Amino acid sequence: MKDLKDKVIIVTGSNGLIGQEICSELVEHEAKVIYADIQRATEFHSDGSASFHLDLSSNDSIEDLVKFTLNHYGRIDGLINAAYPHTKDWGRYNFEDTPFRHWKENVDIQLNSVFYLDQQVSIVMEKQKYGSIVNFGSIYGIVGNDFTIYEDYGGTSPAEYCAIKGGIINFTRYLASYLGKYNIRVNCVCPGGIWDHQREEFVKNYNHRCPMKRMGNPDDIAPLCLFLVSDGAKYITGQIIAADGGWTAI
Repeated sequence: MKDLKDKVIIVTGSNGLIGQEICSELVEHEAKVIYADIQRATEFHSDGSASFHLDLSSNDSIEDLVKFTLNHYGRIDGLINAAYPHTKDWGRYNFEDTPFRHWKENVDIQLNSVFYLDQQVSIVMEKQKYGSIVNFGSIYGIVGNDFTIYEDYGGTSPAEYCAIKGGIINFTRYLASYLGKYNIRVNCVCPGGIWDHQREEFVKNYNHRCPMKRMGNPDDIAPLCLFLVSDGAKYITGQIIAADGGWTAI
């Protein structure tokens, strides 16, 4: 993927588990990375990349990110939406107990922020007549939840999660269809479960259910994102690609 050299790529959620790996691999390929994350301060790096303090709950912040990138780099070659914003009480509720306020807040900061950022970036890419956007879905945007993996300890998966990820998946198809005439490609990466020191019971049950018998790692996901923003994927758009060890195959 030598063609990634000097490409200007925005990565949201750059401080996250997967986001860090994506940024690291982009830098290895000499891309100009904009590390966009709420935990970042806005500053420039010695390698020509930059950090931007991004609050995805704020449309003004999203607009400022786009302006910042254009002002300093003159273009946006790619956007990778790896951010996973959610409220502090995320994962606390069973479906019956989920407060409507909680549902609305998480749909707003996860699904609606993807809409607005994709919209603002695509306006820039339309003028350029090229660009690549990578959204993040999930296996639980493709298939229903397997709640048996939580039974040993009474855990659950948030109801809003599957709605958000399912929405992002079909929104990706919409964008690919709408933006194709501008040579803008839009694809969606759908990871399976990523190991992050989860409960032993969960990991055991997940591995038993997964055909490859293990959870994913960030370096299982990042190369796919790099491929999709590279010229090697120049005729690939509207695709929903699961990197899940076979979870959605059965």
